[in-house]
Amino acid sequence: MSKSLTSVLVLAVSLLLAACNSSDVKFSIVSGSENTVLEPIVQEFCAKQGATCTISYQGSLDIGLGLQKPGGLDQDAVWPASSVWVDLFDSSRKVRNLTSIAQMPVILGVRKSKAAELGWIGKDVFMKDILAAVKDGKLKFLMTSATQSNSGASAYLAMLSSALGGKEVIQPGDLNSASVHDTVSALLQGVERSSGSSGWLADLYVDTARKGTLYDAMWNYEATLKETNDKLKQMGDEPLYAIYPADGVAVGDSPLGFIDHGRGPDVEKFFTDLLAYLQSDAVRKRIAGTGRRLPLGGAAVQATAEPDWNFDPGKLVTSIRMPEPAVIRTALNLYQEALRKPSLTALCFDFSGSMENEGETQLQQAAQFLFTPEKASEVLVQWTPSDHIFVLPFDSTVRNIFDATGDPAGQGQLLSAVAEQHAGGGTDMYACAEQALQKSWRPPTCRNICRPSSS
Repeated sequence: MSKSLTSVLVLAVSLLLAACNSSDVKFSIVSGSENTVLEPIVQEFCAKQGATCTISYQGSLDIGLGLQKPGGLDQDAVWPASSVWVDLFDSSRKVRNLTSIAQMPVILGVRKSKAAELGWIGKDVFMKDILAAVKDGKLKFLMTSATQSNSGASAYLAMLSSALGGKEVIQPGDLNSASVHDTVSALLQGVERSSGSSGWLADLYVDTARKGTLYDAMWNYEATLKETNDKLKQMGDEPLYAIYPADGVAVGDSPLGFIDHGRGPDVEKFFTDLLAYLQSDAVRKRIAGTGRRLPLGGAAVQATAEPDWNFDPGKLVTSIRMPEPAVIRTALNLYQEALRKPSLTALCFDFSGSMENEGETQLQQAAQFLFTPEKASEVLVQWTPSDHIFVLPFDSTVRNIFDATGDPAGQGQLLSAVAEQHAGGGTDMYACAEQALQKSWRPPTCRNICRPSSS
């Protein structure tokens, strides 16, 4: 064989191998917001594979509801904070090869000076101690909604478990106890701000601290508290002191799972390769460096403990057992309908001229969803009679202000009022926002009686 022919064959083989190594796969993941810090690791792998990866972020409930709908999620993989939401909603078992990437206990971060004031520095703190501080008016905290976000659900389930005396696993009949209702409801009176996202809640704490407003505490993932404290340290602000409730915490297992849309073996192989990459010793070390705990197996690594604020990812924690999916669903309904802090909500409905036809139809459909209890309860956003709702339809001005309580009759009144509105006129969203803020604000003297939560 001539030298020139050999060179041509070598070049052809090289080009063929390069083509094989360039996967050209387009891969999408829907994830909880707590994984944003891990996205660069995923994108590095995608770049090495010549693949295009997109990661979108949703709340735990939205991910679960996406799995529940007939068509399922559009993405190739799901990465929620906890497998609880897959177990709860993936009745058709669309998700395969669900594998834990990290372990994230949900704990209470308390501003260090407040923790010192409460006598919690260097001490075991139980849920009853947190309850006493809330009842005495000495502690308020940020916490995501238990029906929208895994960190809020985890904190809430830990409260339920503690109220039941640390029972090994919550059973359906346990949720009927009046004393349990009283205890957990009293704990939830400590909620000062809420949200549907753990990441957004952490950002809120940092942003308000930067502007001089300091909240007492925040329920969130151990790793998210580390990320928060890293930012507070850069700002020169005091850290959140980590409180690991001694009677039990819920632990998110951060599972990554594949959804087969029939796009062929290359896509599934890409997923298994990504999974293997995330489980490799070198990458596990990087994941641990973010403050996350690692599942058993592989190299035993963890982030360095920081005694200054009681952060210790090697600390043994009492982990509560997650109830069966049906029990969790009942518990979440109980939270939404009876135990959570009542809300005061102001809704601006845009009926300006640009909303004619399709926009107006969609807005009326949204109102039907919001104010029909059977529909709202399907996604755990139903109102209660203790809630207060303002609806402000607007165009170039606020047309009217309708208000009602969250009982079925009140919702019906709001629905009828909205049905009479039709698109037309200019658009002044800011005028509506200003009046909505006026309606939702209460003076400090109302703090313990009529101040609304922001859930």
